[in-house]
Amino acid sequence: MENFNKAFEKVKIMVGMEVEDEEQQLESQNSFAFMDDFNRDCTLSTKQRLYGFAICFAAGVTCTLLSMLVFLKPIKFGIAFTLGNLLSLGSTAFLIGPKRQVSMMLDPVRIYATAIYIASMIIALFCALYVHNKLLTLLAIILEFGALVWYSLSYIPFARSMVSKIMVSCFDTEF
Repeated sequence: MENFNKAFEKVKIMVGMEVEDEEQQLESQNSFAFMDDFNRDCTLSTKQRLYGFAICFAAGVTCTLLSMLVFLKPIKFGIAFTLGNLLSLGSTAFLIGPKRQVSMMLDPVRIYATAIYIASMIIALFCALYVHNKLLTLLAIILEFGALVWYSLSYIPFARSMVSKIMVSCFDTEF
């Protein structure tokens, strides 16, 4: 088995993938021990994963679209829109698994986008459910939508830098 692992590491090096040393493997094993246990307990077949993804994503898109019907009532809109975002975000965990989903969200490239996106969802729900202020809820939803766009752009190579350059050129006041 050890020879197989060494051969597999050599293939990884030849392909250009990074090979973790023993310390990095132990560190990553300890940091995701809970997620490993969760993944072992929740094994789904490919068909079940696709069904879970489709159902969760369809429910998320439905909630998001239904939120447009109550657009003039910001509190109901905020709840429906945020619930749709949470379901859509959770649907990808069916495809790639919760451990990989969390590790991708916490990747240094998108850690700030993830934090702002999750914080904006919490703020939107807080404003809608506890504060009951329509203006604050509407502002939180605008923040949430912007964070959703920025978070989504983090998965497309060079998309955020392109959007940043376009926005700077659009709002540049110097002639």
